[in-house]
Amino acid sequence: MTSEGKYADIMQDPLFIQESDEVYRNPTEVKMSQIVLPCHANHCGELSVGQLLKWMDSTACLSAERHAGCSCVTASVDDILFEHTIGVGNVVNIIAKVNRAFTSSMEVGILLNCEDLYADRQWKVCHAFATFVARRTGAGKVQLKQVLPRTQMEQMEYSLAAERRRMRLIHAETITDLLNSSTAQLGECQEYQDAVPAERTRVESVELVLPPHANHQVSTFGGQIMAWMENVATIAASRLCNAHPTLRSIDMFHFRGPSHIGDRLVLKAIVNNTFKQSMEVGVCAEAYKGGEPLRHINSAFMTFEVLDSYRKPCTVPRIRPEPVDGKRRYQEAVARRKIRLDRKYILSCKQAEVPVSVPWEPSNQMYLSFNNVTALKLMDTRNNWVLTSEKNKVRLYTLEENHMLCFKVEMNVSVAAEQTFHLLSDLRRRKEWDPLYEECEYINQADEEDTLYRVATPSISKRGKGQDFILLASRRMPCDARDPYLIALRSVTLPTHPPTEDYTRGEVLCAGFTIWEESSTVTKITYYNQATPGVLPYISTDIAGLSSSFSSTFSACSRFLEANKDSPAALPLSAMTHSMASLQVDQKHHQEGLA
Repeated sequence: MTSEGKYADIMQDPLFIQESDEVYRNPTEVKMSQIVLPCHANHCGELSVGQLLKWMDSTACLSAERHAGCSCVTASVDDILFEHTIGVGNVVNIIAKVNRAFTSSMEVGILLNCEDLYADRQWKVCHAFATFVARRTGAGKVQLKQVLPRTQMEQMEYSLAAERRRMRLIHAETITDLLNSSTAQLGECQEYQDAVPAERTRVESVELVLPPHANHQVSTFGGQIMAWMENVATIAASRLCNAHPTLRSIDMFHFRGPSHIGDRLVLKAIVNNTFKQSMEVGVCAEAYKGGEPLRHINSAFMTFEVLDSYRKPCTVPRIRPEPVDGKRRYQEAVARRKIRLDRKYILSCKQAEVPVSVPWEPSNQMYLSFNNVTALKLMDTRNNWVLTSEKNKVRLYTLEENHMLCFKVEMNVSVAAEQTFHLLSDLRRRKEWDPLYEECEYINQADEEDTLYRVATPSISKRGKGQDFILLASRRMPCDARDPYLIALRSVTLPTHPPTEDYTRGEVLCAGFTIWEESSTVTKITYYNQATPGVLPYISTDIAGLSSSFSSTFSACSRFLEANKDSPAALPLSAMTHSMASLQVDQKHHQEGLA
């Protein structure tokens, strides 16, 4: 199971945990239960997604305000995938809690389940993450108190929140670069005789912001704006297919600015493109008051399907884009769909359903990096490791879970944490202490924190072939003192580096280092590996207690670090040249857009 699947399952665990004979409940947790009435539903008897978004935003906002102790506003919402529709008579159960607080913003996790009271059945509808910003009137910038995770589940979400925040911060710029590079390769839009003119789907509507739409600081609720946007998007989608559309997903979006009581919100929507059984609708919200110019509040991209009587997606009509801007939106929609498919493939599928090694390309780099670091963080938060062996102050632990064997090696070194991080980050130096790293070739700098390498290892048997691995190495500095330095490793595939006859191509599912600062001169290093058939032969005798090679290897690592503890910190790999003769020219252009 990928990291996304893992923490989605985690969120469904019971939120009440028995500890020391007392029932523990997260202090930021807020619950809302609503029965779906006809006034909440569309003409098909299904709960309006706009109404659902309002309930989700309200619950999350109450959780954020419980932690902050002051008013909070919605800053952004991550991608939302709606797995099921909800009918009249069902009960919507929403649970929200603050996963982590930063300076003045915090991430709130939202889990939404649907309940059939008469069949005694519940099912998950969606799992979302929203960012809220605390605002205290006349008191300057708010400094939020830290979230203190008490359970393993809370520790996981706390750790993962930092990586999700990183992805949010780079999301807009990365997507823009990918769209620019991808649309340049798409060429002209295809013309179809039976295509529906995009102009026919255009919708514009205005809403007056009244007191019921706003909080006590007269700012419009984010959920209310999302509901209005969903309304015009649904109308645009209906005009294309002349049927009732079902909203399946909303891409990550950010609120660009606030709106207040008395504002007029102008909402515009149009179908950007269709893809056989789905369509993308672009929505824009702008605000004005009196004779003021329009202010951009928000933009979003929503994906709709049309379902038949058996709840299966139907084929939707093709769209004929308008000249200039319409063709640009048409091409960008194609690029965004590719990005969505990459995201779903990497973050949502179970490991049993996809190969370990996912093809690397610029369009999926952001999600591969996220998955890489998230998988390592999940392993780091496990608390049921079993000590298998200890020698020379080097400890070997194992963990068998879901038919997978994981191991970790732990030791302390008398070297500063940051210096340890820099020395271990460059995999080309690992052969100085690890006999399994015969060769390490630098391939490409994916971005400032991610690097691609080819690593060759020796043969286990005398007549056998060695193995080689194409690895994505993702480095992370601590977000604050409660985070470790991280170096995460996973296998990827590259068309420029196919398997060769000289080596058997191996795969690494999840591996890497966490580096914790114990003091200014003492650092705890933990190496993790989720053993795959390619890795297991190298460690099996250690796990079985028949060898202690792990001890000699990591003792050599300790000596390497201490011998270099006063050497100048290595230059970040992003400072190195990006020009590599083995790479395809088009990959270079993509990489330059990401760097």
